[in-house]
Amino acid sequence: MTGRYIISAFLMLVSGLFASAQGGVSIPQLDKAAGKRVSFTYEYSLSKDGQGFSKVTEGKVLVEDNAYSLDGLGLTIVCNGETRWTYDSSAQEVVIENAENDNILTNPALLISSYRKYGNALHVKGGSRDSLDVVYDVDEGVKARFVLTGISYSEPQGKTDFTFDVKSVPENSVITDLR
Repeated sequence: MTGRYIISAFLMLVSGLFASAQGGVSIPQLDKAAGKRVSFTYEYSLSKDGQGFSKVTEGKVLVEDNAYSLDGLGLTIVCNGETRWTYDSSAQEVVIENAENDNILTNPALLISSYRKYGNALHVKGGSRDSLDVVYDVDEGVKARFVLTGISYSEPQGKTDFTFDVKSVPENSVITDLR
C-alpha cells in the first residue's frame, strides 16, 4: 500500500501545518474549528532546494471531534475515534486498526484541535474566510505547500458519517483486521 505511506507523510506534514503556529500566532480559519464539524478540500505540493512546487495530491477532509474521513491518492481513511479503516482502491485492500493510539500523524482531528502546540516552521502565505495557503518547512531545503479551500464549519452531527462499510468494497478485496 504505497499510497498509504504517502498519505501518512501527507498527514505528518499537515500535522505541521495545523500544529505549528505557536508563540501567540493564531490562524482564524482553524481557531473557529473548536466544537464544530469542519470540511475542506486540499492540494498538497512539495518543493526541494528552491525549485518550484510540484503537486503531489489533492483530496477532501471531514473532521468532527476525534472522528475524521480523508480521501486522497486513491485512499479513503475513515475513523470513528475508536476504529480506523484505510481503503486503497487500486490495491483493493482494507486495513482495519484500533485508533486508540492515534497520533498527530494519523488523525487530522488532533491537528485541528492542537495546531498551536507544535513546531514553528509555518508560513501563512494567504487566505480568506474559507481558504488558507500555507508553506511548511519540512526539512533542510524541503518545503510543503498546502492550499485548503472550501473550509466550512457546521454544527456537530454525530459519528454516523465516520464508519466504513467493509461490505461496500469489491468482493475480491483483501481485508486485514489488525484490531
